[in-house]
Amino acid sequence: MRIAHFIHRYPPALGGAEVYFARLSRWLAGRGHQVVVHTTNALDLEAFWSPLARRLPARREQQAGVVIERHPLRHLPGQRYVMKALSLLPWPRWQAFTLSCNPVTPSLWSRCGAAAPCDVVHASAFPYAWPLLCAQRLARRQGVPFLLTPFLHLGDPTQTSDRTRAAYLAPALRQLLTQADGIFVQTRLEETAVLELGIEPVRVILQGLGVDPAECTGGDRARGRDRWLIGPDRPCIGHLANLSEEKGSVDLIRAAVPLWQAGQRFHLLLAGPMMPNFRRFWRGLSPAVRRWVMLTGPLPEEQKPDFYAALDLFALPSRSDSFGLVLLEAWAAGVPCVGYRAGGVAEVIHHEEDGLLVPCGDVPALTAALADLLSQPERRRQMGTAGRQRVLASCTWQPRLEIVERAYQTCRPRCGRN
Repeated sequence: MRIAHFIHRYPPALGGAEVYFARLSRWLAGRGHQVVVHTTNALDLEAFWSPLARRLPARREQQAGVVIERHPLRHLPGQRYVMKALSLLPWPRWQAFTLSCNPVTPSLWSRCGAAAPCDVVHASAFPYAWPLLCAQRLARRQGVPFLLTPFLHLGDPTQTSDRTRAAYLAPALRQLLTQADGIFVQTRLEETAVLELGIEPVRVILQGLGVDPAECTGGDRARGRDRWLIGPDRPCIGHLANLSEEKGSVDLIRAAVPLWQAGQRFHLLLAGPMMPNFRRFWRGLSPAVRRWVMLTGPLPEEQKPDFYAALDLFALPSRSDSFGLVLLEAWAAGVPCVGYRAGGVAEVIHHEEDGLLVPCGDVPALTAALADLLSQPERRRQMGTAGRQRVLASCTWQPRLEIVERAYQTCRPRCGRN
């Protein structure tokens, strides 16, 4: 098949959707398919709205048999405010184009009017609608299936007016879901949210994500702790994400502070790039708190095994994850997990089996969960072992990627292509 993939960023840019789409693209190319990835030249997520953030060369290149077309970002003065004002016009398609988080790439839109023939178009991820609209344009012009992996962030399931959920299911994005020929979802919770929009079940494909244990296990605990200046006898809690309020990075530090004040001694090891709201929070922290928090910055893939080997516990108190791929990585390394009962994390962590879940946004409950596991090494070991066994039995990549390939093949006849 000739496959066109669309995504807002592509490696070496780091992010769950980015890493997943790269893996999928490489795997399909290895299966003999022709894969072209259409993306932006953003390296940092902030490059979408800041001309000062890092970018990659805008060019056509090839990686592992995959052709990648990186399109240049364009910026308007005060872009986020301009886009916000323009989005007030009450037309969902226009609002999708003018979402303030959008990567503005006019050449990507133009390219989709004259791209080479393809058999299927697959795009990701919400809320970055510009590449999705470009993908839809290409699919409709060529009469081929338009598939979406939205990675919906559903927030706190107990709050019907949750802001994260409302943003990801806003009319501007909902219309893309209703017009897609197939939608890949990662959890039953995401599947339910999509079906509640009135989308036919035949168009919703439950996939789930996987992990390659060889990529995140086998690390050297002592070497990792030396690299990040963690004492050999101190417990260490890890966190890997775009450091931000939404991903729970701020709440994790807030939850740790009462334990440090009570005399407990452990480290937080936070990996990932800092988003603006975390950067502001970090600047306001006292030296007494900062001394227990180690920041790795963006974590290179080759350092992941040592990162997980250095940990005793992994925490992802996120309000904005559709799945939480890093949870699988932690379990593969035998590390138990703690998270908020929100979004995909609420389904991925099996409470009291391979980790603990606490109510979304409840920082004191998060403090209690951390204290509980920090004080019980044997319980941590049992949960980490349970997580590893589960990952090895049912969370590897091969069957997850085969679901996508089969969907490509079955969607083509439905769209009139053989």
